[in-house]
Amino acid sequence: MNNVRPRLTLMTEEQIHESHANVLKLLHETGVRVDSPSILQMLETKLGSKSQDRIVKFPQEIVEEAIESAPKSIDVYDRRGEHRLKLGEDRLRFGTGVTALFYQDPADDTIDVFKRENFRNLVRLSSGMKHYDVISTLGIVRDVPAGLSDLYGSLEHISNTTKPLVLLVSDENRFSDVLEMFELLCGDLRDRPFVIPYFNPGTPLVMNAGTVDKMKLSIERGLPVIFSNYGIAGASTPLAPAGAFTLLMAELLAGLVISQTIERGAPILLGMLPVYFDMRTMLNFYDPQTVLISIACSEMMKHYGIPHCSTSGSGAGWGMDLIAADTYWMNTLPLLLSHGHLAPFIGDSHGSKSISPTTIVHVHEIIDQALRIGDGFQLDDVNSALDEIADVGPGKNFLSQPSTLKNYKDHYYTSAIYPHYIMEKWQEAGEPPAHQILREKTRDLLASAPIPDDHSDLMGRGEAFIKKYAS
Repeated sequence: MNNVRPRLTLMTEEQIHESHANVLKLLHETGVRVDSPSILQMLETKLGSKSQDRIVKFPQEIVEEAIESAPKSIDVYDRRGEHRLKLGEDRLRFGTGVTALFYQDPADDTIDVFKRENFRNLVRLSSGMKHYDVISTLGIVRDVPAGLSDLYGSLEHISNTTKPLVLLVSDENRFSDVLEMFELLCGDLRDRPFVIPYFNPGTPLVMNAGTVDKMKLSIERGLPVIFSNYGIAGASTPLAPAGAFTLLMAELLAGLVISQTIERGAPILLGMLPVYFDMRTMLNFYDPQTVLISIACSEMMKHYGIPHCSTSGSGAGWGMDLIAADTYWMNTLPLLLSHGHLAPFIGDSHGSKSISPTTIVHVHEIIDQALRIGDGFQLDDVNSALDEIADVGPGKNFLSQPSTLKNYKDHYYTSAIYPHYIMEKWQEAGEPPAHQILREKTRDLLASAPIPDDHSDLMGRGEAFIKKYAS
């Protein structure tokens, strides 16, 4: 088969090497601040020198050694121990989630605080949709006792799906408790890891104690980790894309060195979430330039041979609206055509403050279409249909040709949400707006979402575990 596929390339080899040289210079001359005493001591021992004011500067050979030792791919399993992903060798994979504080009702787009039932329903919704390969932490549960939000949220997370999980814990003091609960429910996480903890440094150039200490805890438990930074252009990074890119890349490689110092060969994904900041409205948002920075990051990770965690297109929409649709398409297709491996945070709106099930459903449609673009098409003698064209000849049609009758259902895209109405059919249906169709579909999917057969068992044992912290 001669398959033609689109591919997006941003930087030349010369530009990649120049970017790498800039990052090495920044790490060696400026360095990063390391706030964890134990990690700082570990790095000082490795470097054979004392830091000043907790600033660690990395020689080129230390960075290159870390790049060389990091695994080129990461095997990820589901909760049942079945192999699901090989990140680093596969196409871009997608997931839902964001640590939202609010939930947007699919019936009318009203906003309410994020509750435990919202976590449960969104995990099940995501679990039933084939293009969501992982499910990330979906929100911060706010209808449970103070201090127990991460435990109750994580219990809903693990008990309502068997898919791999990307784990974010808002209270760093609860991180080890969440992992302990997961091990109680599912056994040792090391052998066939299905949990990938996610961590952010403190941009600019701060390896905050909570992040690196939790990285150490995860790596020691045999878990792959995501180390990804959130850069706000003009605030926490330089405004110009090149400056933001260089600073964020330096943080990522510093995190890589730390991970490989903790344990040589520790599996890690690196990525960045570059955004702009509108000082008039106090809104963070993705922009075409920030998507380009993410693509540049994916190309650097391909150059290093390190799995890449990309942006997911979330941001400034007011729910699943035209603004959100623009942003998700702008993000999904370019990153799918570049070198990304995981985009784990789909579904949020209002600058990541809320999460919307209608967004999860509509973006699944975007992914479905983007994957068809990424797959390309076969350019061979059979599919070129020269004999068929010659048989039909000028002025006729192909409606009754064998290839049309056999393949017409498979050769064009059919939406799982929106009917292909001609105008008259749309009028007969009462002229429904597209958002009404989306809301109805979302409610149907929520009502029919799958529930794992061991859900009750996990919930019972998890509730018993959490009770010891309730007092």
